[in-house]
Amino acid sequence: MTKHLRNDLERLERRLLSLGSRVEEAVRKAITSLLERRPDLAAKVEEGDNEIDGEEVEIEEECLKILALHQPVATDLRFVAAVLKINNDLERIGDLAVNIAKRAQSLSGELPFPVPPRMRAMVDAVTRMLHRSLDAFVRADIEVARSVLAEDGKVDGMNRAIIDELIHEMKTDSSRLDQALLHFSVSKNLERIADHATNIAEDVVYMVEGEIIRHNLPEEVEEQLGS
Repeated sequence: MTKHLRNDLERLERRLLSLGSRVEEAVRKAITSLLERRPDLAAKVEEGDNEIDGEEVEIEEECLKILALHQPVATDLRFVAAVLKINNDLERIGDLAVNIAKRAQSLSGELPFPVPPRMRAMVDAVTRMLHRSLDAFVRADIEVARSVLAEDGKVDGMNRAIIDELIHEMKTDSSRLDQALLHFSVSKNLERIADHATNIAEDVVYMVEGEIIRHNLPEEVEEQLGS
């Protein structure tokens, strides 16, 4: 690796980590605005989305410039490819944080509606997945990455349980239909953040080992499909 390429890759990594920190902060503010009925925080999440979008575009342009100027191979090429994908996932997580913030703003103007108990556990799991996926990238640690992959199914289960709980609530008290639907949307957006954190973890495995594991099915599912 040439000195210029090394410097460019290090700068690229710093920019991606800065974006990751910004996105984590947006998610944290969006969730806090929901749980604490803080529309002021929700507004800040929306205001900061343009900066996240702009940074995502600049990082993509930097990746393409590195590919054109240095024509990296092997490990360096996988690193740039992973950054391109992770960059896009982070931008999408930023959009999902905005979605949650908008729901939080709507809920702040409604009569208090209890946040489903499981949603707090889901929030903890999702924010942990996002943080650990970025930590796995920083450390090039596939064990941490695989621990993120193992949590995705749990979050999916939490989402289904919350939806069932909200459907029951809507059937029991139709006057709270709007609030329940807003929480329904929040749960779905949290589940999508977990999906993007999983994508990031998969890209870390690719970056380190060169193995593409996206869309790989668990062995028991493959056996069922083959039977």
